[in-house]
Amino acid sequence: MKFVAVFKRVLSKYLLIWLVLACFLGFFWNDLMGFDKVNPFVLTANGTAILISVTMLAVGSLLPYEEVKEVAKRWPKVLGGTCIQYISMPTIAFCVAKAFHLEGPYFIGVMMAGCVPGAMASNVLTMTARGNVSYSVGLTTSATLLSPFVVPATLYLFFHSAKIHIDSADVMRNLLMTVVAPVAIGFACARFWRWWRFLAENFAEIAANFAIIWIISGVVAKNAEKLVSMSATLIIAMLILNIGGYLCGYFGGMLLRITPTMRRALTIEIGMQNAGLGVALCMKYFGEMEEASLFCAAYSFECMATGIVLAQIFRYISSRKERLEGAQTDSAKPVETAE
Repeated sequence: MKFVAVFKRVLSKYLLIWLVLACFLGFFWNDLMGFDKVNPFVLTANGTAILISVTMLAVGSLLPYEEVKEVAKRWPKVLGGTCIQYISMPTIAFCVAKAFHLEGPYFIGVMMAGCVPGAMASNVLTMTARGNVSYSVGLTTSATLLSPFVVPATLYLFFHSAKIHIDSADVMRNLLMTVVAPVAIGFACARFWRWWRFLAENFAEIAANFAIIWIISGVVAKNAEKLVSMSATLIIAMLILNIGGYLCGYFGGMLLRITPTMRRALTIEIGMQNAGLGVALCMKYFGEMEEASLFCAAYSFECMATGIVLAQIFRYISSRKERLEGAQTDSAKPVETAE
């Protein structure tokens, strides 16, 4: 099991590198392997919903019972952070879409990226940033459980204004089956079956990270030609949506008067949306508009990159503060003199 622990740590620590390599392989598969070879990334692209369910099953299996109880005790701060997320991100996405005159599939892609809840990767990055991991887990859990009710309503509100039809009731059912049910099943199995808990502790994070990597690289492989022609406007729109989420999380945390470690967790949680879920929803409800799912996949890649950078910045600031406080404590100690 030592090999598994090392592999899990390397996979998690260098997730962005593995994601880049997988996307590169999916993108250049035909050139590397020959056009007569089947591209496995494209072949499995239609199984995105299953991969999302695997990810959420892993999330539920890794939820510590003690942290869930702790989150329940401070539900106002968790619910407050979730409200900031569900209000700020769709609003920023809508403003970005209107400011850049994005229409059709690109409008759908931007709004889908802005409306989906937070991702499991935010919990890992919060740990890297020395943030409050239990608060991050609470935010992810809260946003996930509320997603079947909030996401369809939000999509209907903004899509209706753009005269885009979506079956809100079916979206609700889809999220309940794809997102909420796997989380609940994973949590219950890990709680009652020791062997499941053992497997989850050793393999759930690996399975979730592999699923995330495969989802994004699959969409990249399927839309390789469109990705090349992706305009600078869309890239700037992604950055504004992502950075806007980080800013709303940081200043929203100040508004909630939460601790600096919790504020780091909220910042990362809001900026890093579960764009993989956005890809699945786009492919199910707007399958003929491949640009919509492409935007979500690109956003997922982009926010992973900025999230890793932000986590390292938070970690550096935290370490520097600890060193300064340690130096001040040492200087405040009385100097012993020899008699």
